[in-house]
Amino acid sequence: MNKTEVLETNNKINEILASRFNAVDGKEFYRYIFPNNEYRGELNEDYSKPNAIYLYRNTNKNDTERVLSRRIMLKDTWDNDYDQYVKGNSKALCGGLTFRGRVNRLEHAQQMNALIFDIDSVGLDELDNILRRFSYENKVRRILTPTFIVSSGTGVHLYYVLEEPIDLFPNIKLQLKALKYNLTYRYWDYKGTSQEKNIQYQPLNQAFRMVGSINEKYETEIKAYFVGEKVSLEQLNEFATDDSVKVDIRQRFKPSKYTLEEAKEKFPTWYTRVIEKGDRTPLKWRIKRDLYDWWKRQYGEITGGHRYYYLMCMAIYGVKCDISREEVKKDMYKMYKELKHIPHSNELCEEDIISALEAYDRGYYNFKLDDIEKLTGLRFKRNKRNYRSQKEHLLRARALQEIDYPNGEWRNKKGARSLELYVTGYLKATPHLSVTEVAKRLGVSRTTVYKYKKSLED
Repeated sequence: MNKTEVLETNNKINEILASRFNAVDGKEFYRYIFPNNEYRGELNEDYSKPNAIYLYRNTNKNDTERVLSRRIMLKDTWDNDYDQYVKGNSKALCGGLTFRGRVNRLEHAQQMNALIFDIDSVGLDELDNILRRFSYENKVRRILTPTFIVSSGTGVHLYYVLEEPIDLFPNIKLQLKALKYNLTYRYWDYKGTSQEKNIQYQPLNQAFRMVGSINEKYETEIKAYFVGEKVSLEQLNEFATDDSVKVDIRQRFKPSKYTLEEAKEKFPTWYTRVIEKGDRTPLKWRIKRDLYDWWKRQYGEITGGHRYYYLMCMAIYGVKCDISREEVKKDMYKMYKELKHIPHSNELCEEDIISALEAYDRGYYNFKLDDIEKLTGLRFKRNKRNYRSQKEHLLRARALQEIDYPNGEWRNKKGARSLELYVTGYLKATPHLSVTEVAKRLGVSRTTVYKYKKSLED
């Protein structure tokens, strides 16, 4: 659709929503989602009140480096801040998470207050289908009634504000991510709820255009409408199409079988780093830049709805391969010139590069290929041995083992293999192999491999 058609459709969508639901002012909208933000000057060192963080276009002409600035949403200054930084701003973004400190990275996310879904390319027929699917009478791909519907210009955002914020323990983040992918597939129905065929999967910490700001491409105001009550996690789980992706908040983490004293003796390096120095940064394998260069060559396979996520995954691969942020940003601008020519209803903007760079974060060290496939719509064949035969692969693993243990520490005094060093050496050389494959190739049990892999990770 051209700009005129988009404006006409957007105006009609807002008329329909306003006739059925109450419009909500942006100040009240975010106050409803984030009722427990701190006051100015308040400091809870126990992070009992994590805060929402939003991005806004920096209008300070003297600050040419920072296109988007971050700001904490504080309770007592919010009204003034909204008028100054959000209302009428051509680029203001906020998600549904609250964070420790002043940075809105996933590793600092502490709670989820709202789960948000973006359905793009929504016309009048698609809006009618979405509203009908809120009804209990609709048995086909029914949609849970959201707390808010936000008209974003070319689509709608469905906000599910939670009755109780969910603490984002590492394992809970993974569960929520799986649930969101599953529900996105259910809600995004081509020719049903969207005119766009390619589903756009979004991460948990995705930021969305803020209510009261302006979609600069179409010059439309982002508007919100109150539709239903807050929802529970149980209600969201009911709409999952697969029981395996339902979130169980009791599974916060796998409790250790060791006491701290036992862990100090068994894993001294881990104890010093995590307990004594307080460094809980996730560790990662050392990966050559070949993987990053490979990802750059995949741009030709990207379709319109996945351009942004291709850039985001470039940042993730940059983190994985220890590529500098400056080099990743430079490469993104090069790819941007190619990607912006891929047709789609939404134009790829330069600000998308800044947003995608948010994924250059240590929290994504261990982001999996399966998740990258879901985000980008690509599918990759798994090459287990990088085109090497098993014999060549084992020779390489043993060669690396000799490099790691030049004095033959991996053998005991009688000449027999030290099982722990043998298995961990092989694991270090073949991080891409599954536990089952490693056990089969080394002729040991899967339990043994799990044991030494856990020890290695710790």
